[in-house]
Amino acid sequence: MPEKPTVLFVCVHNAGRSQMAAGFLRELGRDRIEVLSAGSAPKDEINPVAVEAMAEQGIDIADNVPKVLTTEAVRESDVVITMGCGDACPIFPGKRYEDWKLDDPAGQGIEAVRPIRDEIRGRVETLLAELLPQDTSA
Repeated sequence: MPEKPTVLFVCVHNAGRSQMAAGFLRELGRDRIEVLSAGSAPKDEINPVAVEAMAEQGIDIADNVPKVLTTEAVRESDVVITMGCGDACPIFPGKRYEDWKLDDPAGQGIEAVRPIRDEIRGRVETLLAELLPQDTSA
C-alpha cells in the first residue's frame, strides 16, 4: 500500500452511502488518505437526509456533488469499496475490492438513515486502521 493510499467509494447514485463514507474517511483520515467517491448512475444532488445525518456528526457534505464513475477513478485507487452498484465497477488486477452490503438511505427518514450512517462509520474506522497502521514510535 502506498504511503498515502487512495480509496474510492462507489454506490449507484453517489448521493448517500458513498458520500457518507467519503465524508467519514476524509474527517477521520485527515490528509493521510486520498478519498474519492462516484456513482454508476449519479443523482443531481446529495440526499438531504444523508446531509442531515452527517451534520449530526459534525461533518458537512452539503456542498458535495455526485460524480459519475470513471475507469480512471478506479485505476488510480488502491482500494475500491462498492455499495450495491453490482457489476458497474470495472475490475483491475492488483486492487483491493470490498463490497459493503448496506441499506440504501434513498427515500428514508432520518431515523432509518442514522443506523446506516453509524454502520458506515464503523466500517470506515476499520478500513482506516487497516490502511494506516498506528505509529508505534513515541
